[in-house]
Amino acid sequence: MTSLITGGSRGIGLGVALALAKEGHRIAINGMRPEDQVTEVLDQIKAAGAPAVLYCQGDVGTEEGRKAILDRIRTEFGSLNALVNNAGVAPAERKDVLETTPESYRRVMGINLEGPYFLTQAVANWLIEQKEADPAFEGTIINVNSISATVVSTNRGEYCVSKAGLGMVTQLFAARLGEFGIPVYEVRPGVTKTDMTSGVTDKYDKLIEEGLCVTPRWGFPEDIGKAVASLARRDFPYSTGQTIMIDGGLTIPRL
Repeated sequence: MTSLITGGSRGIGLGVALALAKEGHRIAINGMRPEDQVTEVLDQIKAAGAPAVLYCQGDVGTEEGRKAILDRIRTEFGSLNALVNNAGVAPAERKDVLETTPESYRRVMGINLEGPYFLTQAVANWLIEQKEADPAFEGTIINVNSISATVVSTNRGEYCVSKAGLGMVTQLFAARLGEFGIPVYEVRPGVTKTDMTSGVTDKYDKLIEEGLCVTPRWGFPEDIGKAVASLARRDFPYSTGQTIMIDGGLTIPRL
């Protein structure tokens, strides 16, 4: 099995890469940093059990970046079984929806929504090609979304809109790829300890202490990694298009 995890050099993406490495997958991770800055991460993934690790530098928000990523995987590995769309950014500056700038909106949407849409399109066509060449081939697409797809944050509206759109991307490709036996899933993390949430640690420490989540703790990248590994194993072959909530019960309506 060969898996590509976008944004796989840190945070949730690294948690997913490590979980899939433990399953024996060949791992390709994507990021923006130069390769010499992620050598320790690559070694960590290899130590977790990956028989081969590949770093694909590139911006998923651009056509050129997406092509470069997939061209590298084709050249080095020759095949791909699983795509995990994980790369994403928060607004550079959190602003009220009454003050969102077009520049911030375009940046967030380009990376968080346009990127996974067209990367999924390209990978889906490659998976179909492999399936038609070998009926026993198994391919899977997994989108790492966010509770922000449905939970409103008025100080980062562009992020919420991008995540709501990603939910529809999951549905669209699940419906389209069903005839090829290629399932598409989605996981939605809640409040998770990553560099993206480091600036709001005190806020969420207090909210969690006050009962924000049913499970009274932060989520961790390994929580998401375990779920993605299960989906990539095709433990749920009859559940394409479904969303797995990994939020400690945050989104359970409670009185």
